[in-house]
Amino acid sequence: MIKRYFSGISLFLLLLVLPAGQLFSQDIPDRPVPPRLVNDFAGMLETSEANMLESKLVAFNDSTSTQIAIVVVRSLNGYDKADFAQRLAEKWGIGQRGSNNGVLILVKPKTAGSRGEVQIATGYGLEGVIPDITCAEIVDYQILPAFRNGNYYRGLDDATNTIMSLARGEFTAEDFGRMVDKNKKGGSGLPIAIIIVIIVFLISRGSGGSNNRHISTRGLPFWVLMGMMGSGRGQGGSWGGFSGGGGGGFGGFGGGSFGGGGAGGSW
Repeated sequence: MIKRYFSGISLFLLLLVLPAGQLFSQDIPDRPVPPRLVNDFAGMLETSEANMLESKLVAFNDSTSTQIAIVVVRSLNGYDKADFAQRLAEKWGIGQRGSNNGVLILVKPKTAGSRGEVQIATGYGLEGVIPDITCAEIVDYQILPAFRNGNYYRGLDDATNTIMSLARGEFTAEDFGRMVDKNKKGGSGLPIAIIIVIIVFLISRGSGGSNNRHISTRGLPFWVLMGMMGSGRGQGGSWGGFSGGGGGGFGGFGGGSFGGGGAGGSW
């Protein structure tokens, strides 16, 4: 009896001494070794799909230093999805120290007994470029429609394309909001043939000079931007314009910080 009493006191003292974050850190996955930007701990994606996303995000990290990580977990371990996402992003240090230019897309798949959850968390340095309302629009109009149809790769591919374009400054959060508004009002995109002609024209112009390293949508007419985003979610059109090329192996996270920015949703 006395032994059990002192064991209880010891546990109480331990709870007082140890920081809460240390006590519960085991509920948050450790950084992967070797490091990867796409980590599917729930088997939601096909291996080829995860590798395509990884290649694109590594290439983006190499060219911009901005790190976009995708993490799929089996359970949130009792946390709210926003809290879990921020804790994981901080623990892993997504983004560069000082720049804080990291983004995390956290997914908890739907099961027979629970809803699916998704959360976008943005580092301090990207909160102005990708504000909370834009994160919510990406979740509501790119990720969730695809996820509800079981097309997880499509939702993540389109969302990361949009985040990459926003981070590069190819269009602004306000531009994206207008595109979403037009889509909600029933506006349709350009026919596929015209979209292809426009994209081929832009590629041919972009490859004509050594200083043009990527296709930029800055300054393009609004109807062209809408065309690039496809014919809308109702018709299954792709909202993501371009996918990045291959890259080398991921070198590791840079120690970025997060302040709670972002948004999420359920399906």
